[in-house]
Amino acid sequence: MDKTTSGWFNGFLGVLIFSGSLPATRVAVMDFSPVFLTVTRAALAGLLGLALLMIFREKRPGREDLVSLVIVALGVVVGFPLLTALALEHVTSAHSIVFIGLLPLATAIFGVLRGGERPRPAFWVFSCLGSALVAGFALSQGLSASPIGDGLMLAAIIVCGLGYAEGAKLSRRLGGWQVICWALVLSLPVMLVLTILTFPPSLAGVGAPAWAGLAYVSLFSMLIGFVFWYRGLAQGGIAAVGQLQLLQPFFGLALAASLLHEQVSAAMLVVTVGVVLCVAGAKRFAK
Repeated sequence: MDKTTSGWFNGFLGVLIFSGSLPATRVAVMDFSPVFLTVTRAALAGLLGLALLMIFREKRPGREDLVSLVIVALGVVVGFPLLTALALEHVTSAHSIVFIGLLPLATAIFGVLRGGERPRPAFWVFSCLGSALVAGFALSQGLSASPIGDGLMLAAIIVCGLGYAEGAKLSRRLGGWQVICWALVLSLPVMLVLTILTFPPSLAGVGAPAWAGLAYVSLFSMLIGFVFWYRGLAQGGIAAVGQLQLLQPFFGLALAASLLHEQVSAAMLVVTVGVVLCVAGAKRFAK
């Protein structure tokens, strides 16, 4: 398997894992506060990341890598999980998942700004078309229904796109799983303290679904998914492989419908199909 093909394969696995993040978060925030969920998932993943780095005796990042690691930590360890958890108090996971269709465009933009990539003009046509379909759907649903939830999701997309691009750039030197592990370890002291401070006074009312959601976002969304995702972005290109995120709403909507029994409208399905069709066009002109 050549490097580009391997990049797309790893990227696809990452997207598949991330697709369960918002439904799992939606379940978890039913019994946990968004802040507690955010810091606890980061703390648990940070402890696992620290263990991996120690087991494999990974070399510490250089001083020149610290700024990038801080950006990754603020973007994907703290920013995106917290903003989406807060948003899911106002909107359903099915509604929020559609906003994930904006991530490819955000990732591609930061791939140019931070990763030095230069996709061809036709690439931006397909990427913008997919994003426009998603944005158009959100507008058709009426942003006045939950301006806070939609605003938080848009903010989450921006910080996540930056974290993805910065992490992918750094993965070229440190390796994919090493980047997310070091970012988690960098934020671990603060996350542990905040976990203690925000710990619920009682766990009696926390159901099994909430525990399962916390376990998923801690192990898969916060760690394992990034192992494949950053490797894929580094191998196949940030802008190119980033378009695979257009598939994430499709998987996420299926999970929201099957696991949470949330209503998935025909409009949601049409938008999802439309953005999926944009992947092939964007891939062709990514380099």
